Amino acid sequence: MRMTKLVINNNVRTLRFFNNEMTQKDLAKAVGVSRQTIVAIEKGQYSPTLELCFKIALVFNKSLDEVFYVETNE
Repeated sequence: MRMTKLVINNNVRTLRFFNNEMTQKDLAKAVGVSRQTIVAIEKGQYSPTLELCFKIALVFNKSLDEVFYVETNE
């Protein structure tokens, strides 16, 4: 059985907006990464570690699957 490539998408930008329009810089500081890392995550150019995924979810008080979701790319 061949595993297809997974595309990890996220709702980070939307969650920032609905969290008092939190800036990328503020989120980066809260989870201990650079603003550029948050930019790359939002654009889907970087897949964060599981630990970072949990940190982001905790900032927004959301479950992982409310922040990150997977699409198969067949």
